[in-house]
Amino acid sequence: MSTTNADVVSAQDTRRLSGVVGDFLIRHIMIVVMLMIVAFFAYRSARFATPDNLLTILIAAAPFALIALGQTLVILTGGIDLSVGSVIAVSAMAAAWTAKNVGDNPVYPLAAAVLVGLLAGCVNGFVVSRLNVPPFIATLGMLTLASGAAYVIGNGAPINGLPDSYGMWANTGVGGFTIPVILMIIAIIAFAFIMRRTSYGLRVYAIGGNRLAAEIAGVRSKSILFSVYAISGLLAGLSGLMLSSRVITGAPNLGQGYELDAIAAVVIGGASLMGGRGTVWGTAIGLLLIQTINNGLDLLLVPAYWQNVIKGIIIVAAVAVDVWAAKRRK
Repeated sequence: MSTTNADVVSAQDTRRLSGVVGDFLIRHIMIVVMLMIVAFFAYRSARFATPDNLLTILIAAAPFALIALGQTLVILTGGIDLSVGSVIAVSAMAAAWTAKNVGDNPVYPLAAAVLVGLLAGCVNGFVVSRLNVPPFIATLGMLTLASGAAYVIGNGAPINGLPDSYGMWANTGVGGFTIPVILMIIAIIAFAFIMRRTSYGLRVYAIGGNRLAAEIAGVRSKSILFSVYAISGLLAGLSGLMLSSRVITGAPNLGQGYELDAIAAVVIGGASLMGGRGTVWGTAIGLLLIQTINNGLDLLLVPAYWQNVIKGIIIVAAVAVDVWAAKRRK
């Protein structure tokens, strides 16, 4: 039985198409994983795939997205920020104290949260960039300091009895979305543009890839390192305000464990903890993946202790798949 030229061409086209599809799936493997998880939860729960539940996921993801974006910049330089959870707490307590003792103008707690978060980030940046303290140690120290300061502000207790205006930042709707969701969308788009289209983003990647080579090329690495920790602290301050505004109270343990989820989101999104590799869009997928898992497990009434086990397995599996895909791309 002879093989015609048409058959050979058809077989080549099929292999070429298969290769293109396979390459596309490998390059977007985390989106595929995300869709599979969404499909599973949608199949198991009729409440999952509804507009109201989608909005619930976005609302839960919004404050978390801010610290994940800051963590992305830090990790791209080869560093890490373990203090963001505690910075959330101390910023929330500062904002709540301001709202209760200074005035019910919602701008006052916003300013307090941003300034406290920015101050913590600047201290981290100074210690890492100027004193050359390893980021793990520097931010671990800030984690302890900020956590203690949060309890000091409230004398060891939450701050309650806040004015209703304090809830404006988290509960005001604009065009069907709350302010935190709108802020999250704007922040993701803005940082994606900055990291891909500006010289600042290129310098961040350069430092993470090879700091010595970047400095030889004229990059002021100390200034860049200082800035990424300052940005991380500022975003953590905003996140603290959003979280405390949602419940109209200040809690000294707010944001506990958020730093680990933020790091997980960045790594799931394809970033390397060694620096120099990762994207803002990848982080966005990672954080939405984590929040989707949290939401889906809640809807399925999975006990909290089992949720942590399942989430941990899924996170490790997702990272393993991403590492495998990265090797295949190479």
